Amino acid sequence: MSQTPVLVTGAAGFIGFALARRLLEGGRAVVGIDSINDYYDPAIKEARLAVLRQFEHFSFHKLDLADREPAESFFRDGDFGPVVHLAAQAGVRYSLQNPHAYLDANLAGFLNVLEGCRQRKTGHLVFASSSSVYGANTRLPFSVHDNVDHPISLYAATKKANELMAHAYSHLYRLPATGLRFFTVYGPWGRPDMAMFIFAAAIAEGRPIRLFNYGRMRRDFTYVDDVVEAVERLIDKAPVGTENAAQGNLDPATTAAPWRIYNIGNNRSVEISHVVELIERAFGRKAQIELLPMQPGDVPDTCADIDDLMREVGFRPATSIEDGVRNFVAWYRDYYRQ
Repeated sequence: MSQTPVLVTGAAGFIGFALARRLLEGGRAVVGIDSINDYYDPAIKEARLAVLRQFEHFSFHKLDLADREPAESFFRDGDFGPVVHLAAQAGVRYSLQNPHAYLDANLAGFLNVLEGCRQRKTGHLVFASSSSVYGANTRLPFSVHDNVDHPISLYAATKKANELMAHAYSHLYRLPATGLRFFTVYGPWGRPDMAMFIFAAAIAEGRPIRLFNYGRMRRDFTYVDDVVEAVERLIDKAPVGTENAAQGNLDPATTAAPWRIYNIGNNRSVEISHVVELIERAFGRKAQIELLPMQPGDVPDTCADIDDLMREVGFRPATSIEDGVRNFVAWYRDYYRQ
C-alpha cells in the first residue's frame, strides 16, 4: 500500500465508521481509535467495528483521548500519516444535561490530539466541527465566511472552541488543519440519538413522535455517503494559508496559517414533517405525532453554503432526501429484523 495509513478517531461512531470503510474499500490502510462509551447503545458501535475488522488493513485501539498519558503514548508510537479527528461528545440536548462530558471529550480530548499532531509533525489534521456553531445566525444559507460568535448550546461552543484551538496550533506550529462543519448527517448505521433514527424507531414500534417547533423545523439533511466522499477528497488536500490573509484581509474561514473551514451539507433545507412522511412511506405505516414548541438550544432552520467545497475539491452532494431515507429505512429494517 503506497499511501500512509489514515488515523480515524471515533472509528466506531457513525461518520468515523463510514469514512474508515470508504478508505479501506479504496485500498487505503486505516488505524482506528474509539472509547466506545455508552452515550448511546455500544452494541451498534461494536457491530460497526465488526464490519471494519473484516478488512486486512484495519487496526483498532480502544482509547479515550481525554486520558492524557495514553493519548500521548499513542501519538508518539503510532504508525499513521493524516489524522481525521471525528471522536467527540455529540448532541445538543445532552449538553444541557451533562455539560462536563463536553469539557472532557471535546476540549481536553481535542487538545491532546493537537499536541499529538504537533509532536509528530502531522502533515494534515482534519477535524469535525458542526453546523451548530452558526447558533443565532439567521442569514441562510450559512456561510463559512460569516462570523459565528453566538453559539446557543454548550456543544456548539465546544465546536467553535475546537476551530479556534486548531487555528492557534496552525499559527504557532504550522500544523495544517481543516475543520468540517457537518450538517445533520443521516443514513445506514446512523446514530440512535438523532432525529431520523428516533422517528424510524417510533414508527416501527408504534410509539408517538414528538415534533418540535410544531413540525416546522427545517434541516439540511446530508447523506453519509456524500459526507465521506467530501472528507476523503480533503484528506490529502492540506491547507497552506492565503496571501490575502497575510496582507491583513481577515476572513472567518481562511487565514495566513495553514488552516481552513468548510461546510459539508446538502445545500437544501427540508422540513422535518416531510422527512416523517418519507419514513412513513418507507415503513408503509402512519406515525403518531405530538406537536411541541421549540426546545432550548435548537435553531429553526439550517442550510449549508457549500460553494467553497464545490470549487476546491469538486464536491457536489448526489443523494436526494427521498433516496437517502429509503436507504436508511431499508438498513434499519434489516439491522433490527423488522
